[in-house]
Amino acid sequence: MNIYDSLLGAVHNEYDVLMLIKKSERGEVSLVRHRDSGTRYIFRHFYGNSEVYQKLLNVSCPNLPQIMEVGEKDGKTALLEEYVQGDTLSEILEGGLLTTAESKQIARQLCSALWVFHSMGMVHRDVKPDNVIIRGKEAVLIDFDASRIYKSTIQEDTQILGTTGFAAPEQYGLSQSDGRADIYALGVLLNIMLIGEHPSRKLAGGRMGRIVQRCTMVNPAKRYKNILHLMEVL
Repeated sequence: MNIYDSLLGAVHNEYDVLMLIKKSERGEVSLVRHRDSGTRYIFRHFYGNSEVYQKLLNVSCPNLPQIMEVGEKDGKTALLEEYVQGDTLSEILEGGLLTTAESKQIARQLCSALWVFHSMGMVHRDVKPDNVIIRGKEAVLIDFDASRIYKSTIQEDTQILGTTGFAAPEQYGLSQSDGRADIYALGVLLNIMLIGEHPSRKLAGGRMGRIVQRCTMVNPAKRYKNILHLMEVL
């Protein structure tokens, strides 16, 4: 029996499904609890390859959920990941804007998560408030279903995925997205944390506004050269 089948069997026989978090044509995401230990996990089951999740197996970063098990079969992926308890950044922003210090701290922690991605040749491609959970004082970047591995041999993304408003222009088939697409999305997110507006409508003032402006340049070559550079500037 392969990992995919054994994982499906284990979830069916050893876990209780507490809640269906998300369901789409592509698959579903559930909150499950192990019957013996009581530990809660996120279970993802979707059409698509597992290569990003496979690379993140056994990677430990406080700003990313731990991936516990991954299996793939016939174009479908099943996986168990750490359940990150906290409020999404979306929920927090419903209560009001963040201070400059809070926004910078969250942005720096997301840079740390994205550095893990980028150093392994991967792009997240869906950095947005719904995909950031605030656990205590830690920002945790979740949901890697739109993520991909950068391939130097192709010219553009094979699949257009991402969220309108946060997705960089190159994610719409103009060229292949790389780590600079995540820098674009993080710039948009930073502006929303600070003033509640997309930078195309209104830009934050002062130095933070200049950082956002550079992050969100249409031409990727004019953005920060990498996520570590942005982290240093912040």
